[in-house]
Amino acid sequence: MRQIPVDTQSATVMVAQPPQKKIANRQTGELVVDRETGATMMSVDLLFVMEGNAEVVQVSAPEPAFTGDLVMGTQVGVTGLVARPWENEFNGQKRHGISYRAVAITALNTVASSGKG
Repeated sequence: MRQIPVDTQSATVMVAQPPQKKIANRQTGELVVDRETGATMMSVDLLFVMEGNAEVVQVSAPEPAFTGDLVMGTQVGVTGLVARPWENEFNGQKRHGISYRAVAITALNTVASSGKG
């Protein structure tokens, strides 16, 4: 599958919606697991702000990749972000889009917020 690296260095990235476990089957409650590590997959909505433009993108990563308190508004660093174009056909209708996956998503304000005492 083709992967396109995404440069996040010049963007401000914040949590729009906190991470949630990805569900493979809503009827059974089966969770999506990472094929390589067996870890539960999570998704988080991130707000990317760059050059006056903002866009919310859903990013997936294995559960251990999330570090810090990722609540709405938390500024984060995103490591190893890739975009993966996809296409499928369901009930005769073709669909396509781009999915995003990261190696790590880390809260950037953990040191600053824990400094109060």
